[in-house]
Amino acid sequence: MIQAARGVLARFKIDPYILAILATVVFASLVPARGQAAEVVGVATKIGVALVFFLHGAKLSPQAVIAGISHWRLHLVVLLTTFALFPLAGLLFSTLPAWIVPAALAPGLIYLGCLPSTIQSAVGFTAVARGNVAAAVCGASASNILGVVVTPLLVGVLLSAQVGGLSLGAFEAILLQLLAPFIAGQLLRRWIGGFIQRHSKQASLVDRGSILLVVYNAFSGAVAVGIWSQVSMGDLARLAIICLVLLVASMGWTVWISRRLKFPVEDEATILFGGSNKSLAAGAPMAAVLFPAATVGFVLLPVMLYHQFQLMACAAIAGHYAKRADSPEQTS
Repeated sequence: MIQAARGVLARFKIDPYILAILATVVFASLVPARGQAAEVVGVATKIGVALVFFLHGAKLSPQAVIAGISHWRLHLVVLLTTFALFPLAGLLFSTLPAWIVPAALAPGLIYLGCLPSTIQSAVGFTAVARGNVAAAVCGASASNILGVVVTPLLVGVLLSAQVGGLSLGAFEAILLQLLAPFIAGQLLRRWIGGFIQRHSKQASLVDRGSILLVVYNAFSGAVAVGIWSQVSMGDLARLAIICLVLLVASMGWTVWISRRLKFPVEDEATILFGGSNKSLAAGAPMAAVLFPAATVGFVLLPVMLYHQFQLMACAAIAGHYAKRADSPEQTS
């Protein structure tokens, strides 16, 4: 009984990195960057964002994406879920009355829906679930490569009615801080890809450190415009419920469509984790480019909540798939 309880708690433990992000939010709320310090943090954030996308470009293998094209039905389901159905769901929830979703938080739900899938989590959970890992690598890589272009375009289109879309300055920032470093990383991957792979832990620290810097900068700006006077605990609770509904709906859809199209269980797990996961690693730095500094903190709240929920839910579900794969009925 005690061992079973420990197992359940282990599956639903909070990711330490999420705790670091929450600590950064608290620190920014208590000690926000102001004046000249805010300018320094802003410049450092831009450099960090460019570095993140350079590393992403250097790590992602175009060959992996090309090799997975033969499994086009699986990838099509995941990409349509990620970049079509999910954005529409985010748009739908953003139109709820202001007493449910305050106007300041509505763009964050749309932004959450437009984000690409994760790579590390989608592939990791697929491996635990005994799923199609090769397809997970291909699909997640394709999602992130496309997301550099597709996510900003979707955000511009879907937010046009609410905030006037993306300005020319925002598109210039996308080119300079997102696309240019990403393409540079892809072009240099032949020479530096192996080095980055050998030093993946250090690269991960740079990646995660840059995201913490983005979060600090975002919430410093949000505190300056009174985020915690505009967003109450009740608002956060309702936002958490909406994120949970989005997660359950996306998971239910991916499992249903997988079985409807008669995918084997290995592919079902791949579609489930690839289609329901959203990337905080890509979302945080991209938000710093796409949105004004004063609104980035509001936009990232749904992303951070959803990210933690997806980690907890996927950990439990991956374990369920693994047990089913190891059962005598499945192995006989």
